[in-house]
Amino acid sequence: MGNEKIAFGADHAGYPLKQKLIPYVKTLGYQVADLGTDATDSTDYPIYGKKVGEAVAAHEFDLGIIICGTGIGISIAANKVPGVRAACVSELYSAEYSKRHNDANVLALGARVVDVELAKKIVKKWLNSSFDGGRHTRRVKEIIAEDRKDESAFKKLVLETHKIS
Repeated sequence: MGNEKIAFGADHAGYPLKQKLIPYVKTLGYQVADLGTDATDSTDYPIYGKKVGEAVAAHEFDLGIIICGTGIGISIAANKVPGVRAACVSELYSAEYSKRHNDANVLALGARVVDVELAKKIVKKWLNSSFDGGRHTRRVKEIIAEDRKDESAFKKLVLETHKIS
C-alpha cells in the first residue's frame, strides 16, 4: 500500500458518494485519480465504467472503484473491458471474497443501495483483502481465457480439472 493507485469513476447518481469516498481512500494511504463525472448532471454510466476499466486493464492504475445508482450498470460496462474483473458489492462478505476468490480489480458500488458509512466499510474491507491464489488461480485464468476469446486455453484448463469435453 502507499504506492497503489486507484481510479474512481461515477455517473451522476454516484457522483455524491464518489466525492465522499475519494478523500476517505486518500486517508487510507492510496493515491487516487478522479476520472469523472464532475457533476450531478445526467450522464451515462457506461462512459465511466469503460474509462476506469480501460485504465485498470492498461495498468495505469492498480485498482478501480466505480459508482452508479445500483452499481449494476457500471459494473456490466466495466466488465466488457478485457482484463477487468468488476464486482458489484453491497455488503462486507462479498467485498472480501470478490478479492480473495475472484481477484476483483474493480469495485462497483450503488449509491442508492449503500449509504456513505457502509460504502466506506466495504471499500476498506475490499482494499485490505487479497487474492488467495491456490484453486482460485485456475478459475481466474479461465476468466482471462474467456476475455481473450481463447477457447483452447479455456478448454485445456477445464479438461485438466474436470475431465469435461
